[in-house]
Amino acid sequence: MGLEGAKLELEVEMKAVREYYKSGKTREESWRRAQLLGLAKLLEEREGEIYMAIKEDLGKHHVEAYRDEIGVLVKGVDVALRSLKHWMSPTRAKLPFIAYPTTAHTVPEPLGLILVISSWNLPFGLSIEPVIGAVAAGNAVVIKPSELSPASSALLAKLIPIYLDPQAVKVVPGDAQVGQQLLDLKWDKILFTGSPKVGQIVMAAAAKHLTPVCLELGGKCPAVFDHLSSSWDKKTAVNRLLAAKFGSCAGQACIAVDYALVEKKHVSELVDLLKAKIKEMFGDNPRELNTVARIVNKHNFSRLRKLMGDPSVKSTIVHGGSFDEHNLFIEPTIMVDPPLESSLMTEEIFGPFLPIITLDKIEDSIEFIKARPRPLAIYAFTNDDKLKKRILSETSSGSVTFNDAIVQYIAETLPFGGVGESGFGRYHGKFTFEMFSHEKAVMSRGFLIDFWFRFPPWNDHKLNLFKVAYRLDVIGIVLTVLGLKKSKIN
Repeated sequence: MGLEGAKLELEVEMKAVREYYKSGKTREESWRRAQLLGLAKLLEEREGEIYMAIKEDLGKHHVEAYRDEIGVLVKGVDVALRSLKHWMSPTRAKLPFIAYPTTAHTVPEPLGLILVISSWNLPFGLSIEPVIGAVAAGNAVVIKPSELSPASSALLAKLIPIYLDPQAVKVVPGDAQVGQQLLDLKWDKILFTGSPKVGQIVMAAAAKHLTPVCLELGGKCPAVFDHLSSSWDKKTAVNRLLAAKFGSCAGQACIAVDYALVEKKHVSELVDLLKAKIKEMFGDNPRELNTVARIVNKHNFSRLRKLMGDPSVKSTIVHGGSFDEHNLFIEPTIMVDPPLESSLMTEEIFGPFLPIITLDKIEDSIEFIKARPRPLAIYAFTNDDKLKKRILSETSSGSVTFNDAIVQYIAETLPFGGVGESGFGRYHGKFTFEMFSHEKAVMSRGFLIDFWFRFPPWNDHKLNLFKVAYRLDVIGIVLTVLGLKKSKIN
């Protein structure tokens, strides 16, 4: 089948999905609940197959895969099933007494046909989590998984039609050309997770149809590492920092720590702690022990090797630095004070390199962060309440986490999303439901009472009544009606 034929077939298929949505079937609570139960069953019955696909694509240990993807999804489905009736219910809106006899509320209604373009680093998590909220909100959904995780993409295409309504939830695997064909179509909302470069393409395509988008783009997430007096605090902080850098898809995650900021006088102590904990956490041979995932493909491996090819960067390595091209594996690597103008420090790393930048005083970290594009997350390991307050008030980011990293991602009660260059829109838990819903305003009035001054012909007396009415001044309205109060007309 030629390109035009494939495109036409895709258009016909998507038209059928939209027609199915228009039938009203997806709006029914029973349908929504059935899709969520189907997802729960999929995650339970096909857990082993999901492990194997993620292992094939990224070399992740199955425990890491459960922690970062399957477990998050199981929890997300459970929350949605428990909360569905509440999420779907109208919310009463408060109106002032002066509006009597009027009632108002908001009703969440589905947007329609949703396109989810997911990323390869969490191939199941980033594909299915948006679907949880989208079907809970009553939408039809099309998933375009990443072609860079082919085993996961193929498994999603196989399993979704088995466990969910195949007329309303579809997987369309394929390369960038297929992605562009999908973007050429009309959608009611698009969620994209990936690079800013592709995000621009998504926005440009969406603009043609005035389609709203949610972009999750990532960025360089800093970790501010303050001096911690307690040895327990130091070791705990280092463990959490390492896990958020090397222990999450080998740093190939949008919310992974990108670089660390520390005072010059404390850098040696931090490096020594990092070296010791790397050996303890990941072992002498992380590849054989499968404690660190591999790089996704040769292209990204070459990109990371190029980052380290700069002699001025290579000379700053204090730990690691070895590459295994055959197995697409790079060991955890630490460098101290690489040039700030190097690609390592101007591009998102998305790999197992941890640059440490030294500062004269830790408070300088605030200006350092502010001088760069707003990150998806800021992590600060500190017990200094004044520093915490300054970070919150003087920096901008998608989220801030104190004394840990990445854990904010699994909290469904917190919105996940970026700001500025790191993206816009938010999801997780109820926030996903809300992102894929329209809050329709509904107002109802009785006929008993009416405000006659709403209608022409106009006079200054009516103007005075408007002036007190818009201030919700009930007594003022009474006095104005009785002619006991007059407003000055400017």
